[in-house]
Amino acid sequence: MAAFTAQTVAPAQVHLLYPLMREAVPALDLKTWLGFARRLTRGTRAGIVAVTRRGRDMPCGVFIFRCQRSLRGAELVAEHFVALDVLHPGAVMQALVAELDALAERRRCTTVRVLLAGDASLLREGLTAAGHEPQGLALRKSLGRHTVLPDAGEERHS
Repeated sequence: MAAFTAQTVAPAQVHLLYPLMREAVPALDLKTWLGFARRLTRGTRAGIVAVTRRGRDMPCGVFIFRCQRSLRGAELVAEHFVALDVLHPGAVMQALVAELDALAERRRCTTVRVLLAGDASLLREGLTAAGHEPQGLALRKSLGRHTVLPDAGEERHS
């Protein structure tokens, strides 16, 4: 089986992730992605993790994360998971999950919350096999208007 490595992405690498992020967000345009991702990767409380096949430059897996405080303590929230590999999609998913758990531990988070969109059966199976349990239901409503995203890691208080 091929070996995969996971690492946090630097701002100069975000362009490589655009094809994968289009899998998660099909209407995403390059300019929006680059602006969002570069801000995200410059912060300390949020970032992007990519998985690559050893010896290759192009990523085959990705997730976006942020650390936040919740009523349960420090929480790592991960979303926009993508695991694409023709021969070993399960191995890419295993590398993503292993890094998700290791990242939460390094950042001293007490819980990990993962948000999956649509039919993400491979992702759901991989996370469930690693001990993640479904908890609740996430609902989304598109308001059909454009909003300006705050800088990554920036919190809004109302």
